[in-house]
Amino acid sequence: MSTTQLEAVPHQAALLDTATVTNTRTAGSAQPDAGLSRYVRQHMADIESLPTYRPVIGCIIPAYNEAETIEAVLRSLLKQTRLPDQIHVIVNNTSDETFELAAKFAGPRTAKKRQKGEQARQTTEVFVHDIGENPDKKVGALNYGFGLIPDADYLLGVDGDTTLAKDCIAKLEAEIMSDSRIGGISAIYTIDYDGFRGLAAPFLIAGQRAQFAAFNMQNMLRGRNMAVLGGQCSIFSMKALREVMVANHQDTPWVNDSEVEDSLLSLQIKSAGYLTKISAQARASVGGMTTLRALDGQQVKWNYGAIDLMWPGQRGDTKGQPFHPNLRLRWAENFGMATNIFTRIAFVLLLAASLSINAFVFSPWWLIPPFVAILLNVRIAMSIKGRSWKDILFAASGIGAEVYMWLRAGHFVRAWVKFLSKVQTDNWAEQAKAERGSGNSHLVPLIVLGVSFVVLGWTWFQLPALIQSSILWLGWPVLYVVTIAQTIVMFAKLIRRQHGYRV
Repeated sequence: MSTTQLEAVPHQAALLDTATVTNTRTAGSAQPDAGLSRYVRQHMADIESLPTYRPVIGCIIPAYNEAETIEAVLRSLLKQTRLPDQIHVIVNNTSDETFELAAKFAGPRTAKKRQKGEQARQTTEVFVHDIGENPDKKVGALNYGFGLIPDADYLLGVDGDTTLAKDCIAKLEAEIMSDSRIGGISAIYTIDYDGFRGLAAPFLIAGQRAQFAAFNMQNMLRGRNMAVLGGQCSIFSMKALREVMVANHQDTPWVNDSEVEDSLLSLQIKSAGYLTKISAQARASVGGMTTLRALDGQQVKWNYGAIDLMWPGQRGDTKGQPFHPNLRLRWAENFGMATNIFTRIAFVLLLAASLSINAFVFSPWWLIPPFVAILLNVRIAMSIKGRSWKDILFAASGIGAEVYMWLRAGHFVRAWVKFLSKVQTDNWAEQAKAERGSGNSHLVPLIVLGVSFVVLGWTWFQLPALIQSSILWLGWPVLYVVTIAQTIVMFAKLIRRQHGYRV
C-alpha cells in the first residue's frame, strides 16, 4: 500500500463514522443523542485516565552545621504541593547535630495533594548522607548529590537554611518545562524577620531584604534573565548540567575553581546555549546574616568571586570572562558601587574642607539626589511581597539605607584589595569563621577610612590658601557632574515600569 493510500484510510474511517452517526439519528429519534453523550463521556474519561508524563525531580541539600534550620527546611519540602521525587541531605564537615536532626525525616513519605481540584497521592523518599570530612565543602556536597540522582530529569538545589513557599517546586517545574531552552531557574529570594531581636539584626536583615529586592527586580526587568542561579533554591535541567560537563571537560557540574560556584555554573550553562532565568512567582526564604562579621564574610566572598570571573586572563584554574553576557550586570554593579563610594567620600571631604576655611555656601540643589534615592528605595520596598513596616521605614528614613550602603562599600573595597593583592585565602573558611563570631576583618575598612581622613585633614591644613581654593574650585564641579549623572540613572530606575512584578 502506498503512502497516499495509508494516509487515506483514517479519512475514509472518519467518513464512515460520520455516516453511521447520521444514519442512527435518521433511523430513530428516541435514543441516539443519549447514546452519543454516553460514548463521549466514556471516551473523555478513558483519555483522562491515561498516564501523563511526570518528570523526576531530585532535591539536593548540602548541609554544613545547619542544626538550627535543617528541620524547618525539610518540613517546607514535605509540605510542597508538588513533592520532589527524592530528597538527599548531604551532611559534610559538620560538628553539630545536623545529621541526627535530619535523620528523623529519613524514609519514604506519602502525602495526598490536591491537583486540579482532585486529591492525588504523591510519594517521595528522604535520604540523609553524612560524607564526613569534605575538602571541597559545598561544591563537594553538591557533586556527591548529583551522583545520587542519575535518572532524574531535574536537580533542585536547596541550601540547608532555605525554606520554600508551598507552591515553590510546582511553579519552578511548570516554568522550566515550558521551554526546553531553559537550563536553570532561580526562585525569588527574601529573608524573614522572624526570630531576630535587638537593633543590629533587624537592621541588617532589612538591608539584605532591600539588596535582594533590588537585585531580583533588576533581573526581572531584563526579561527575567538571571546572571546567577543562586544555590539557595534553583532548579537545573540535568541535560544542561551534563552538557556543561562535556563542554568544559569536567567530571562534575560544580567545580571549586571559583569562590562563587553558582555564578561559574550559571556562566557555563549560558555558554552551553541555555537560558538562565529567575522565576516569576516561585519564592523561597533564605538565611540572613545577623552580625556585621557574618555579613562581611559573606559579601566579601561574593564580591571576590564575581571579580575573579570578571577579570580578563587566567587566575589559577578560572578563566576570566569579562565580556560574558551574564557578567554585564556585574560590571554595572561594580561601576555603580565605585561611583557611590566616590560621591560620598568626595562630598564629605569637600564639605569638611569648605567649612574649615569658611567657604561653604549651601545650595538646595544638593537635596535632590538624596530625595530621588529615598523615592527609589521606597519604590523597591513597596515591590517586596509581604513587606513589613520595617522595610518601609528602612527605605523612607534614608538613614538606614545610607548606613547599609557604607557597609557594602567596605565589603566592595575589601574584596578588590584582596583580589589585587593576589593573597591566596580560603574565603569559604573566612566566612564560616565570621559566622562563628571570630575575626575582626570587618573593622578594617572603618579603621582605614578613619586613618585616611585624619591624614588628609592634617595634609589639608599644611597647604597654602591658594592651593586649598584651587582644590575646592576644581573638586566641586567634578562632584556636580558625577552626582548629576548618578541622579539621572536613579530617576530612570524610579520611573521605569515594573510590569506588576513582586519581589
